[in-house]
Amino acid sequence: MNILITGVAGRIGRAIHASLAPAHDLLGLDRRPSPLTDIVSEIDDAVLLQRALRGVDAIVHVAALHAPHVGVLPDREFERINVAATRQLIALAREAGVRRVLYTSTTALYGRASTTPPGRAGWVDEATVPQPITIYHRTKLAAEALLEAAAHEGAFTLRILRMSRCFPEPASLMAAYRLHRGIDARDVAAGHVLALAHDGPATTTFLLSGVSPFEREDAAALATDAPSVLRRRAPDLVAAYVERGWPLPACIDRVYDSTRAQRELGWRPRHGFASVLTQWDARDPEVLAPTAAAVDARVE
Repeated sequence: MNILITGVAGRIGRAIHASLAPAHDLLGLDRRPSPLTDIVSEIDDAVLLQRALRGVDAIVHVAALHAPHVGVLPDREFERINVAATRQLIALAREAGVRRVLYTSTTALYGRASTTPPGRAGWVDEATVPQPITIYHRTKLAAEALLEAAAHEGAFTLRILRMSRCFPEPASLMAAYRLHRGIDARDVAAGHVLALAHDGPATTTFLLSGVSPFEREDAAALATDAPSVLRRRAPDLVAAYVERGWPLPACIDRVYDSTRAQRELGWRPRHGFASVLTQWDARDPEVLAPTAAAVDARVE
C-alpha cells in the first residue's frame, strides 16, 4: 500500500514507519526535517497535503499537540492542529479516494473516568466513557468524533488506536507502569501494523497498553495497598525492585485493559517491565534514572 504518515519525525511516528516500511511504500510528513520526513509541512497546509495524498491508499495520522504542550501553547493551537487540521485532512482524504485511516489517539482522553469510582483503581477499556479534563483531552476526543462521522458516511474505514503512556521517564516508574498504564513505542507500532489489515466495521477503537497481570477483583486493593497485590500478581517485578533498592508504588490508580486489541487484532505487547529493566541496565537513554521517590508530574 501507499501510506502517508503524518507526524513521522516523532517517537511514535518513527516507530510506526520502521514497522510498516518492509511491506509498504511510505511517505512521511512532519513540520520537522528528519531522515524520514519526505514533506516538511505544517499539518494544515492544504496545498502540500493535497499533493501528498495523490495515489495514497491509507493515512496513519499521528501528528498532534500533546500533554506537555498544555499550558505552554494557547488552546487555540490545540484546536487548530488537533481538530481543524484533522477536519481538513478528512476532506482532502475523501477527495483523494483514501480507503483507510489509522488515527493515533491516547488513553489520556479518558480523563476523570480513568480513576473512578473513588477508593478503587479505575478499570478502563473501550467501553469506558471519557471525561476529558484538559484541552489536550478534549481536542483528541473531538478529532476522533470527526473521523468516526466521516467513516460512518463511507469516506474510509477507520481504526482509532488509543495508546497509553509512552515517553522517557524514570525506570522505577516506567517498569511498574508497563503493568497497568504504559506501553513501548515498538508495541504501539505493532498494533498499527495489525490495525491496518483489520477487517470489520467502518470504525473500531482499540486501546493499546501493556499486558496487565491484575484482575478486576484487585481494584480496591490496588488503590489502598498496591505492594500486596504486586507481590501476588507480579513477584518477578517485586524481586527486581528489591534487588535494585527501588520503592514499590504504594497506590495504583488505574488499569488500562487492552484485551480487545489482543483478542481482535491478535496483538500481544512484547516489551513489558522486563524490557524496561534491560534498557535501564544498558543505560538506554529512553529510560531515565530512577529517583528515591519518583513523582509523576506529567499532565495526562
